[in-house]
Amino acid sequence: MKYVIRKRCAQKITTFYRNVSRKYKHTYSLELMEKNVTEAYDSIFQIESTLVRRQPTIARWKGYHMANTDKWYFAYTFDGETVTVIDACHAQNMHDKTNDK
Repeated sequence: MKYVIRKRCAQKITTFYRNVSRKYKHTYSLELMEKNVTEAYDSIFQIESTLVRRQPTIARWKGYHMANTDKWYFAYTFDGETVTVIDACHAQNMHDKTNDK
């Protein structure tokens, strides 16, 4: 199986953990950040093999397939032997944005 990870997906993962490192700069080490990023990427390679294909639960992912681990959700397409991962979202941020005030 071939995996293509789009720039948007990669940016979401690295930005999330960079923000965590800024917020918890005294307790969140560079080594832990690297470990978390590696685990997120490793989970991408489980799509269509061990992660279950689901219907998207957020509107912006309509038209894509969705798969999730305990920490990350991924929007992707599947064409033959190629999985193209379009977007990623950490579980704690998994909601549609609204303009509620």
